[in-house]
Amino acid sequence: MYLITFSEMIGTHGEKIARKVSETLGYAFSGEEELIQTASGMGLFSDLKEWDEKAPTFLERLFSERPKIYLNRLQSVIYELAKRGNTLFFGRGAQFLLQSFDCALHILVTGSMEKRIQRIMEEKQVGRETAEKILHRSDQDKKSFIKFAYDEDWLNPRLYDLILNTDKLSIDSATQMIVEAARSEEIKSCGIDSIQLLGKLSLSRKIESALLEAGFDGLHLFEVEGPNSVRLFGVVNSDKEKREIENLIRRINGVKTIKNELVVFTGSMGGL
Repeated sequence: MYLITFSEMIGTHGEKIARKVSETLGYAFSGEEELIQTASGMGLFSDLKEWDEKAPTFLERLFSERPKIYLNRLQSVIYELAKRGNTLFFGRGAQFLLQSFDCALHILVTGSMEKRIQRIMEEKQVGRETAEKILHRSDQDKKSFIKFAYDEDWLNPRLYDLILNTDKLSIDSATQMIVEAARSEEIKSCGIDSIQLLGKLSLSRKIESALLEAGFDGLHLFEVEGPNSVRLFGVVNSDKEKREIENLIRRINGVKTIKNELVVFTGSMGGL
């Protein structure tokens, strides 16, 4: 099985190229709609659709854990889809999540500002001023989202295996170049170890978001020991809290066995 992550600057025909690549290779295309469908099937809340490639506001970060909850859900969905293999991920920072996997090819489609503005004007039937605003807003949203989610620059060339400037490339030409790269011997098929790791990563993100949403703090730690087994450890305030956490984790789709090693803390913090 193989994976492709696809990032684009608006006005470069990136999505058209990505869809043609997935069709040519016979890969599943995973954009926003596909991620929401998978999230629903995994038992995640439908409000994932409210999350876009935008960073949360300062006040959201300051007063709420919800942006982190959304991010964990998003990452869990991406890992779950990746585990199935032969998938092209369009946007949402998948290039960061799958960076260490040799079976993943990372693509960035770019173009000059002038050419991008022209294409936006043509595709959206808007004037130049509006096209420029659309371009700058899109670039800023993606930059902010990636900075918040991964503390990285989304245009860092080291993140990508192939960077295409489509100012002079047709959709067909760009598609052909990407398909040839995806079929090259250097892109290795995902082994069983990679598939198992993707499953554990997906389950870890689901557990993290569930704990955050339930209001449990960082003293409650966990480790995904196998595809369906979880070990809980750390400190809780009561036997009731210990049971609540275990019951919460047990309800998560994909968890079959739990080793509950949470310790009930009954002492005091002294003069701290």
